[in-house]
Amino acid sequence: MPLPNISLAADRNKQPILEMLRQLLPGHGRALEIASGTGQHAAWFAAGLPGWTWQPTDAHPMAVASMAENTARPGLANVLPPLLLDVLAARWLPDDARFDAIVCANMLHIAPWATCAALMQGSARHLAAGGVLITYGPYLEDEVATSPGNQAFDHDLRRQNAAWGLRRREAVEREAAAAGLRLLARHAMPANNLLLVWARTQ
Repeated sequence: MPLPNISLAADRNKQPILEMLRQLLPGHGRALEIASGTGQHAAWFAAGLPGWTWQPTDAHPMAVASMAENTARPGLANVLPPLLLDVLAARWLPDDARFDAIVCANMLHIAPWATCAALMQGSARHLAAGGVLITYGPYLEDEVATSPGNQAFDHDLRRQNAAWGLRRREAVEREAAAAGLRLLARHAMPANNLLLVWARTQ
């Protein structure tokens, strides 16, 4: 059966993320979204960024129906049909596939740690010249006190699955550096989330 068509969290954060995307991205481009889930973000971002072609993807086969339903609306001709894409796969897409932006929201803390290195490596392969990887979600940071809400969230995630949990930003940076990416910008977002912008080191 397909995944639920509505994620309350995606509904809450879609507009703040879109506002940041409008500031960070040029007027036109091609975007690859990793872990699109229900497709709510893809539909919202594509509507709010009409000059961008949006490619939603997810590793979960049952997400495809939800993505397709939420993006099959009048006026969303700039959303491509959803694809199955597992970041842990050795090959994501054809080798010549290039994107001006790769967007991944709320994946790293509900997936095994190995997905972080895979996300960075795959993004480095498929970013166009001058392109950026944008990640969004809750993080732990060495020099920043963790909010009580994020502490509780981290505890709950690890209780559900020992492989899950909030990731330390500095550890994510190390995985990015190993893949040839560097952190360009850190943006504080509502509800103790961060939006991080990454680019190739050369």
